[in-house]
Amino acid sequence: MTDEIQSLQRPEILSPLTLAFMGDAVYELFVRRELICQNGSMPAHVLHEKAVELVRCSAQAKAYCFLSDSGLLDETEAAVLRRGRNNSSVKCPKNADLMEYRRATGVEALFGYLFLAGRQERLEELFHRILQEA
Repeated sequence: MTDEIQSLQRPEILSPLTLAFMGDAVYELFVRRELICQNGSMPAHVLHEKAVELVRCSAQAKAYCFLSDSGLLDETEAAVLRRGRNNSSVKCPKNADLMEYRRATGVEALFGYLFLAGRQERLEELFHRILQEA
């Protein structure tokens, strides 16, 4: 995925919401790819429903808890995860829990950071560990 994308020199200096903006797309792409690999061809609405279950706020909040407690993250990754969660300008949708939404933003920030840093293998590793915990 990152072969065509030039990595940034220091993505950790980007704002957490900028990282989360990218990470949202990256996480969803990983989920969609995984669903197709696991399930093959199936109706689009079924794939969509399965994807929503994995990318929804509560699922990403659970991933946040796993990542923050697992000891898998290095110091920079853990800092990006926390910065994403702590961003005070996050506006929670009316149908979501604020803490879950902030944790989900932390996960998205981490995925955005890793993607922009060109760390494809690390993205793959963390994504598959998250799936194992789901």
